[in-house]
Amino acid sequence: MFKKITQKVAKQMDSKGDLVPVHSISDQDHFRLLCLVRRKRKARFHPFPSYRRTEYRLHDVLLPGEEENSVESLLPSKDSHGPREFTTTGSIKDRVDGTLSIPIDPAEVELGGAASTSKQWHVKLEKKNILVPKIEALSEERKINTKHTFIEQLRKARQNLYVIHETIETSEEARYEESTEAEAKFMAQLYAKFSAKGTTGSKQSITIPRGCTLAFRAIQLTIEDAAWGLNHLPEHNQPTFLSDGSAHREVEALEKEVKEKCGVLSQLDEELNVIVVKSIKAVMRDRNLLEELTQKMETILDDPESCELTTQSPDLQVLLSTLKLSARCDLLGLTEAISYTLDAFNELTEAQLLLLLESVEEQIVPQQLKLVRSILEQNGERSAAAGLLLSFSQQQQQQQQQQQQQQQQLTAAVLELSGVELQGNGAAVCKEENFPSLAALYAALHALHCLQCTA
Repeated sequence: MFKKITQKVAKQMDSKGDLVPVHSISDQDHFRLLCLVRRKRKARFHPFPSYRRTEYRLHDVLLPGEEENSVESLLPSKDSHGPREFTTTGSIKDRVDGTLSIPIDPAEVELGGAASTSKQWHVKLEKKNILVPKIEALSEERKINTKHTFIEQLRKARQNLYVIHETIETSEEARYEESTEAEAKFMAQLYAKFSAKGTTGSKQSITIPRGCTLAFRAIQLTIEDAAWGLNHLPEHNQPTFLSDGSAHREVEALEKEVKEKCGVLSQLDEELNVIVVKSIKAVMRDRNLLEELTQKMETILDDPESCELTTQSPDLQVLLSTLKLSARCDLLGLTEAISYTLDAFNELTEAQLLLLLESVEEQIVPQQLKLVRSILEQNGERSAAAGLLLSFSQQQQQQQQQQQQQQQQLTAAVLELSGVELQGNGAAVCKEENFPSLAALYAALHALHCLQCTA
């Protein structure tokens, strides 16, 4: 819920993508002015920069200086460069009706339904920023503490470091509400079986406190010995589906990336595959475990020699213990593959992860992977998905009709949660803005397919 509203705020206030939404309300204190952050590893399903929190602010890693050169003096006050207020409001009400008829010998199955969504928000915001020249002036007065443990680890791992110089915060308490209702033939069954609510309708809301950081901008630091400065031209992460190339080339680039990142998953021996699959399934069921394992994998990649791999979760313990005993070359390759998979999972909804887990059990991941790739290639145009959907059912002719229907329903629901609209003639339409979500779904399916290949 919090991620949805921060993404809306960031998009409304800066459509170019330089304003980065905060994904977790529990982390928002770590994305305030002068907080230090690290950039997440690049992936083609991340259209804009994404950052990881650290436990430090700029003043924590600087050597002591004169009182008048304190970092706190940079913070905005009620002058001409103080906070500026904005208000963002929105109300969305959608209703979609449709049916999709699919011939399956000896009968015809009609998948039909109606779904309505309502979203409302009203948020008063204030923009706070520190002028970049002021930060540059501070760099001439205060030096970096090169003996600081955090700086030493970053230097050793050759990690980039960024400082937040602008934030968008709530100026008063705000509330976001979202309700969904589904009815008719298969949608009601899907929501009843797979949604956390266990019902055909759901209503959620979140109250955001005053002073909560919703989005921010960061600039990269450059550090040479004790001297430091700002990099005004940091590396740029090109959006996946906004280039001037064709959709086919974009899909080829995505496919190349996921094969490089996840290839090791298809080469695991049987014992290790069972261990990885157990943990992967566990994080798909539990968002907290997903966050925990994501952090553990990032810790290994940052500092594989001195990281501590402990957990209270029995579902993760065996995997972490196995990684701890692995050779360095094997450790990094498998960790990177798992980390990439978890990054893709984090871009999907909890409902999607549950549906994908069911798809794994039904052994229909390969068909779903092929279908998603076909839709991606269309680049927002109508996709001839009907043929794929038909072949999807024909491949299962030996199974019972009820199981065939369930597999169709699973696939339709997974696609719809990534913004794909399945129309009555079997066409699939995906708007350009939903391509990153669909690319993340493709990456997740590919990783699951690799693990299934060794099962």
